[in-house]
Amino acid sequence: MRELDALLESFVEHELPALPDADVACFERILDLPDPVLHAYLTGRSEPDDLEICRLIERIKSSHRPPA
Repeated sequence: MRELDALLESFVEHELPALPDADVACFERILDLPDPVLHAYLTGRSEPDDLEICRLIERIKSSHRPPA
């Protein structure tokens, strides 16, 4: 999904290098989610039960920088 790619690319480019190992592991778990589930989380249509994933999803959403 292109929308997922745009959100995740922005996060990887600007945030991932500074993440602690625990957050990198959480990000890897997020990447293992099915695309429709991840899309629902990132668009706010659904919220994960896992608080760690929920926190990182919010960080991913806030890091998105639309192309100029």
